[in-house]
Amino acid sequence: MTTFVLLLRALNVGGTGILPMSELKAICSGAGFARVRTYIASGNVVLESALAEKAVKTSAERALEKATGSKIDVMVRSAAEIAQVLKDNPFAKAPPPLTVAIFLDEKPPADCLSRVKGLNDEEIVLGKREIYVYYPKGQGQSRLKIADAAAGTARNLNTVAKLAAMAAQGGLG
Repeated sequence: MTTFVLLLRALNVGGTGILPMSELKAICSGAGFARVRTYIASGNVVLESALAEKAVKTSAERALEKATGSKIDVMVRSAAEIAQVLKDNPFAKAPPPLTVAIFLDEKPPADCLSRVKGLNDEEIVLGKREIYVYYPKGQGQSRLKIADAAAGTARNLNTVAKLAAMAAQGGLG
């Protein structure tokens, strides 16, 4: 069994939202995943599966669509990959809440930065399947638009660190 982190995109999963965390956990368990745990109401799941990463993604997306009637994109990382995302953070000295990793299914295109709009004092670095962004004044003040990030989902580095710790414990943290 491999421990995976699932990062749901563009879905309100708060207790009073479209999909309560308890229901998200039940959907994942019902899809055959083991040791399912959720973290904060923003679509983060740590689970175990004997399936390969692409099969985990497909199974999770199908189960979510069946349960909600809507297509929900899911980014998947193994425990080792989520730990590496944290380790590779180019802004390690910056405050974690002001730094995000935008998770993508594929490597960001080499020319990704040439299409960025609204760049002010933000800093952007391309990762393996992530785009790292440091927002010195916070995301709320930013007008940054990264076209290649539209299909991804962002998590601040505090959340990434917590998910990496949960995944390192096999989902039982």
